[in-house]
Amino acid sequence: MNILLSNTSKEPLFQQIKEQIKRQIFQGILKEGEALPSMRTLATQLQVSVITTKRAYEDLEQEGFLVSSVGKGTFVAGQQPHILKERQIRELENDLEQVIEQAKRIGLSKQELIDRIDLFYE
Repeated sequence: MNILLSNTSKEPLFQQIKEQIKRQIFQGILKEGEALPSMRTLATQLQVSVITTKRAYEDLEQEGFLVSSVGKGTFVAGQQPHILKERQIRELENDLEQVIEQAKRIGLSKQELIDRIDLFYE
């Protein structure tokens, strides 16, 4: 598992960890049943507090991405492909909603936003 943290990002460290683990699950890098490092081990590797990794793991467990077993560890939960895709679409829709609100705030028209999306999509 490869996680890179940015101390200059406005995103909290636990959120960066959480999003990168999710991304690796979505991309199939982390597979169902695969063991994750313990919270303490990951905290040491990333040079963050155990509280930070604990928060990321707990959030991911609540969202159904991880399962924890006392004395055994934390593992990637089983994901059905269609459910995984639905989650990705839901996250994309949330991101798009934020982008659209920002575009409206700065006065971009719908067509100007679409033109920018087309440019970046290519």
